[in-house]
Amino acid sequence: MNTKSLKGLAIPLVSVLAGFIVGAILMLIFGYDPIQNYQNLLVGSLGGVYSIGETLRNMISLILTALGFAVASKAGFFNIGGPGQYLIGWFGAIVFTLKFSHLPAVILIIGALLCGALAGGLWSMIAGVLRAYFGTSEVITTIMLNYIILYIVNFAVKSWLASKGSDSSPNITSKANLNTPFLQHITDNSTFNWGFFIALAVVALVWFYFNKTKSGFEIQAVGLNESASQYAGVNVKRTIIIAMLISGLLAGLGGAIDGLGNFENISVSNNLPNVGFNGMAVALLAAENPIGIVFAALLFSVLQIGGLSISVYSNTPSEIVDIVIASIIFFVGIKYAFELMAKKGWFNRKNKVGKGGAEK
Repeated sequence: MNTKSLKGLAIPLVSVLAGFIVGAILMLIFGYDPIQNYQNLLVGSLGGVYSIGETLRNMISLILTALGFAVASKAGFFNIGGPGQYLIGWFGAIVFTLKFSHLPAVILIIGALLCGALAGGLWSMIAGVLRAYFGTSEVITTIMLNYIILYIVNFAVKSWLASKGSDSSPNITSKANLNTPFLQHITDNSTFNWGFFIALAVVALVWFYFNKTKSGFEIQAVGLNESASQYAGVNVKRTIIIAMLISGLLAGLGGAIDGLGNFENISVSNNLPNVGFNGMAVALLAAENPIGIVFAALLFSVLQIGGLSISVYSNTPSEIVDIVIASIIFFVGIKYAFELMAKKGWFNRKNKVGKGGAEK
């Protein structure tokens, strides 16, 4: 392993360790036992077949939304639209399943997943088109699109899918459920489903796409330098749109899998799904590496699922896990802050000022 790889691995590991230390210090300050709470966290997430099933299931949407963010980020864009793309993917899969419930199981599931993924991709592509042809900030457009789709989905569920007096759609047919009786049996009736294996397959595809295809190379080239890429013959506008399309496809697929394998319906919601924002954090911790995203998603899933057990086995509030996660993201973010300052020459300027002062 070369020095660059070791450095890339060290930053996430140090960030994770620092996050756990911050959490432990806060627990000590408020009179809680950090060692016991971290033990409870591990028991709640990895202490049995059911817990492991729930932890692996929770990883699915984290992996896919993180991959979606990573694709856009490699193209040089900060796609904050993951929550909205996940939501429309979830909605699209449920609608397809309810409207075409007469189809054979395999066709129904494939159709629903494709419908959800395409819905997420097309919704994300709106921001890509605006960025490519009008220079509109993708940060602003994706934030706006998040809330637009939240209210559109709420209206559609309430007006078209839910029965009178209800805020939820009917449940999907059992043949479209990704959480099959076989998986329930081997995981003590957890919500673990076949979507986990789909997510791992997508990780391999994304890795192959970036490392072995011309289109993947062009996306990374545009992310490094748009002007140089255009000079080299890359169609920058098309590449931007493709990057945002793929980003949305992945987040939408995450929503579709959760819809079929976990929720089995869709309800009116007051807030955007947190998983889209958590996926961003997973991607940043993994430095946008598809393989690293799997391990970062496992860590976040252990924290989220295990965190529910902290307040069950003790009087420690489960929100302490949110502080640990936030601390990890903060320490990862410091790395990006220093890199940005280095690029802008802040450190060189300070050195010059120091030397100038010494000369005087």
